[in-house]
This record gives sequence, C-alpha cells and structure tokens, in this order.
Amino acid sequence: MNKELEFVKDMFDRIAPRYDFLNRLLSFRQDTMWRAQMVNAAVLKKGSRILDVACGTCDVALEASSQLKSTAGIWGLDFSYGMLKLGKKKLLKKANTSIELLNGDALHLPFKNNIFDAVFIAFGIRNIMDRKGAMTAFFDCLISGGRIVVLELTTPEKGFFRSLYLMYFKKILPIIGSFFSKHNEAYSYLPQSVLNFPTPIEFSKIMTRAGFKNIRFKQMTFGIVTLFVGQKI
Repeated sequence: MNKELEFVKDMFDRIAPRYDFLNRLLSFRQDTMWRAQMVNAAVLKKGSRILDVACGTCDVALEASSQLKSTAGIWGLDFSYGMLKLGKKKLLKKANTSIELLNGDALHLPFKNNIFDAVFIAFGIRNIMDRKGAMTAFFDCLISGGRIVVLELTTPEKGFFRSLYLMYFKKILPIIGSFFSKHNEAYSYLPQSVLNFPTPIEFSKIMTRAGFKNIRFKQMTFGIVTLFVGQKI
C-alpha cells in the first residue's frame, strides 16, 4: 500500500467517530438530501444487487435499502476498518440484515464481473488517484444496463458564491472540523482534495474512457456537489 493511500486510510479511521456528525454540520444537513437523490438516480427495482464503494458508515447503503423496502441485496465496501465498525453498529441498531460489509480496495474489488445492477460511490472517488482504474473496475462488475452513480464534492465555477464558498471551505471548515474531530490534517486535506478534483466535464471524460455511456451530471446546491450517472451498455 502506498504512503498516500495509507495516510487517507489512517485519516478516516481516526475521524470515524465524528464523521456522521460533521457531515451533517458542515453540509448544513444537505448531505441527506444529496444521498437520496443519488439513490433515485440509479432507477433501481426491487431485488436489485447493489455495491456501495467507500461506503463509510453506510448512509448510502441504508438509503438504498430504505427506498427499496429492504428487498435489495446490498454490499458495502470500504478500506477503513474504523468506518466499517461504525457502519456495522448502525446496521445492528436499525436491525438491517440486507447489507453486507466488506473491507476492501476500490481498485481490486472482491467480486466477479457482471453481477451488480448499480454501483454507488459517495465522496470517495476524489480520494482515489487512479480514477480511471476505479471506474473501469466499477464498469466490469456491473451487468449490461447497470448504472454507476458518483456523488462528489466539487468547486462552484464562478460568481460571488464561489468566493464565499472558497472562504468557508479554506478558512472556516478546517477550524470547525479539526475542533470536533481532533484531527487537524483531515479537514485541511478535505479542501485540497476537492479543489484538485477534475471539473464535471473532465470527470465525465474519465467515465467515458472507462466504457460508460449515457453519461450525465447534475450540479447541486450551487455547484458544491455534483451527481454523475453513467450506464454500461
């Protein structure tokens, strides 16, 4: 495992206990709405087989399970044991038995090809340097007609809101995040990783090179997050 990946894994293990709280606080509770729209975008049917990569504490997996009335087979995968431990507690609390959790790497998925109806990855693709490799892995494990849905933090492109957002993101968010998480590097890394993420058009091209068709993206909440959808044809 390279040093960069080891740093990110350690960072998520350490901030895991405050992760859900800080997501709600720092997004002004918009993250729950974003995830609901993410699951809707997959156009899933009852009985679907779903993979949630970088599943964290299982918010996306639980949203999918809720929308499909617990009829779907859902696998959540994350490389952080700390996140998975909290996700497991959440599943037990909700008595959810339709979600299986695995520790693993997005670039080396422990699944056969052509088995999932949908693959989700929320706020995780920017932490993967080989994004084309990850998207290809997602493509391979999808059935024909299956969809990839990516939700990621992005930077507003222009205007007054961009300036306001950058001030909040670079100055205020790291202070709040480090105060509650007790991890200074994590919430300094966050704005850096978002600012370095490709534009929606550039990321859509990465999806195309991985083989996806019918690609579309939707910028939400003034462009601070973008929802990407692609299909395996």
